[in-house]
Amino acid sequence: GLKIKNKIIKDMKIVELDGYAANPGDLSWETIQALGEFKLYDRTAPKDIVNRAKDAEIILVNKVNITKEIIEQLPKLKYIGVLATGYNVVDIDAAKAHGIVVTNIPAYSTDSVAQMTFAHILNLTNRVEHYAQLNREGKWSRNPDFCYWDTPLLEISGKTLGIVGLGNIGCKVAKIARDFGMDVFAFTSKNSADLPEGIQKTTLEGLFAVSDILSLHCPLTADTFEMINKATLNKMKKGALLINTGRGQLINEADVAEALENGQLGGYGADVMCAEPPSDDNPLFAQPNAFITPHIAWATKEARARLLAICADNIKAFIEGHPQNVVNP
Repeated sequence: GLKIKNKIIKDMKIVELDGYAANPGDLSWETIQALGEFKLYDRTAPKDIVNRAKDAEIILVNKVNITKEIIEQLPKLKYIGVLATGYNVVDIDAAKAHGIVVTNIPAYSTDSVAQMTFAHILNLTNRVEHYAQLNREGKWSRNPDFCYWDTPLLEISGKTLGIVGLGNIGCKVAKIARDFGMDVFAFTSKNSADLPEGIQKTTLEGLFAVSDILSLHCPLTADTFEMINKATLNKMKKGALLINTGRGQLINEADVAEALENGQLGGYGADVMCAEPPSDDNPLFAQPNAFITPHIAWATKEARARLLAICADNIKAFIEGHPQNVVNP
């Protein structure tokens, strides 16, 4: 049956609609090219999706929205591979109704996102780039003392980290926090007995009350949409730090900007925003204690290489009749 299998593989049309973010050219598409007739687009506008995907059995997307209306115009489509862990860009109910398998890529970026979470925490507590820039401008050279500081310098050992969501990333962040000497509390659906050592389960209210630093690692759902808002921010310790490497819409951006403005929040470190790319008049950009990176926590070369490897494995498993990482079984 190998010949037939190879024939099937060669005849499958695979279209990648927005490949640039995952692979701007420093990695290879070879493993995916080997699985069928492969067409790569760096970016695809909504109006071009149907035309580019109409002959494909397999489409790959990262942030291109595949709606019910689009799915209904793609009768040949059998498989949608999302090149990310979150798959809210695909109408998975519509895909299921049309017999289309949708897969994601779990856990590829765990170490990279945990690392960025702490890059944001340490940026807020130590402000390395701030001092490096002042010293390029001669501030230290002109200083009467051997040292100076003009921001609060905080030691995270002994502080309490609150984590919302204990998936792969939340657990990794908790482990690093413990190694830093932090107390770790979590709001999670897991049972207390199943939590890693040193993590205390609490309610969301409890988490807001105890956290010196609160970090969001939950998926975006109807329940978690804007879970950080004026009311919940007022339940937090005054001057607490908020970290968001999850999804932009876990927070209400205007409310967070206001909490930074009035000192209720001491700092906000985020890798995600409600609209990506954001509007340049977003209220967070006017806040000196908001530090926002452009959705790059996942984007280390190592994580992107894992992403493409798992993507190829997912397609191969689908072609061979035993799909894996299916999100709409």
